[in-house]
Amino acid sequence: MNVSHLVALFSLLAATAAGAADGMKPFVLAQRASGDPAAVVATVKSKLEGAGFRIVGSYAPYPGATVLAVTNDELIAQAGKNRFGAYAAAQRVTITKVGEEVQVSFTNPSWMQAGYRMAGDLGNVGGQLASALGKLEEYGPDDAMTAKKLRKYHYMVGMEYFDEPNELGKFGSQAEAVDAIEAGLAAKRGGASKVYRVDVPGSNETVFGVALTQGCGADTFIMKEIDFKPLRSTGHLPYELVASNGEVFALYARFRIAMNFPDLSMMGSNSFMRIKCAPDAILGSLKAVVGK
Repeated sequence: MNVSHLVALFSLLAATAAGAADGMKPFVLAQRASGDPAAVVATVKSKLEGAGFRIVGSYAPYPGATVLAVTNDELIAQAGKNRFGAYAAAQRVTITKVGEEVQVSFTNPSWMQAGYRMAGDLGNVGGQLASALGKLEEYGPDDAMTAKKLRKYHYMVGMEYFDEPNELGKFGSQAEAVDAIEAGLAAKRGGASKVYRVDVPGSNETVFGVALTQGCGADTFIMKEIDFKPLRSTGHLPYELVASNGEVFALYARFRIAMNFPDLSMMGSNSFMRIKCAPDAILGSLKAVVGK
């Protein structure tokens, strides 16, 4: 790496660290592209692999949108230092066609680190993604949120926090829990299927990215209602299942959705009320996968 590349990387890392202290947003717009989305996807994959990222899964939740789940050794090592760090073990890179524009974006690792109450620092991973793909702006809610506030986040009184997940089943071992999830996803129980799997050996956890296609919990239904801003938040998908020491968990939907859409209104058009049936529907699908 030459001097100019080093300077650029250090600048990105410094900006990431400053953002975590002053305020940040859940998604990063890397570039505004044009042309054939499939060609953009291919270029993005090449850049990610060239930067040392592994693409562990991909899917198209609806026409015009592609989600790439990516990880690397540093991300897995950081996840392994935390109980439930597996939720952040795969970041999402998205390619979304909006009108004539193709938006290339990625999830903000520092946002996940704070929201999932992780020790350590994922800022370097954010810098690596920005170095590979670019960084124009962070986006999502109108107002940025500090890491301190995000670590204690819930949408409103009576709604769940990060440490109040759905407990979906307990098995005799971690291997049994993982096998049960694999079997349920392969059978597409509850309209769910596997997008990716990442094993996090340091914490004896495995995270699965799960595509949901059934009823009110379907990815298409939810995103049609809540992902309406000019910059699309496609990286909200997919949902996660985590096997941890033989138990299976999923973040409660009223936390998982709100963490990426914290300024979504409660009532009216494009509001939580428009998807009020989703939390129970998502829970039903994930329970069906686990089979408990």
